[in-house]
Amino acid sequence: MNRARNVAVLIFNDVEVLDFAGPFEVFSITGKRDGSDPFNVYTVAETSPILARNALSINPHYRLDNCPPSDILIVPGGGGYREDGTPYGTRKEIDNQALLTWINQQSQTTEKLLSVCTGALLLAKIGVLEGKVATTHQGAIAQLTEMLSPAQVHPEARIADNDNIILSGGISAGIDMSLYVVAKMLGIETAAETAKYMEYDWHYDQLKVVAGDR
Repeated sequence: MNRARNVAVLIFNDVEVLDFAGPFEVFSITGKRDGSDPFNVYTVAETSPILARNALSINPHYRLDNCPPSDILIVPGGGGYREDGTPYGTRKEIDNQALLTWINQQSQTTEKLLSVCTGALLLAKIGVLEGKVATTHQGAIAQLTEMLSPAQVHPEARIADNDNIILSGGISAGIDMSLYVVAKMLGIETAAETAKYMEYDWHYDQLKVVAGDR
């Protein structure tokens, strides 16, 4: 592929900041020092602005209806239930049919579909994880297992690799997964250079990865 791959980072209200910002950073700075710039990274949301966790206001680059086709789509997580039982973040978006339809449509054409943390719940909801291995944040393992099956969900895994669909554990695990994907696509040396630039302590050979059927 000669052109830069389009990397769409989905965001929504109450998205966990590091869930999306970690991968955004990894893909954005990969190849910056040698000028190769293999990724074109942008955010996309249903509405604008977005209020992430702790009221961080974000203006997405695109809306769902005008987002360029993505080669890589990242679905982050974040959220839970408020004291009165009201869902927020992914627990709310799991019933957002417009968003689910868009993710499903994108999944039909993306080279890689990635999830971080409870973003896995959204992938499970649209049915793309059938027969796949999966992982998520420790606090959502039970819910993901109910949606899939005990054999599919691996609580101990940092990364669940189904080749075209790759999931990570919670929050900071999204950085590890993103570097892992860079390594798969461009080589371990490129990923290591990116981690070094970020001053991120990353060890490819120490990642807890479970692989699905290819």
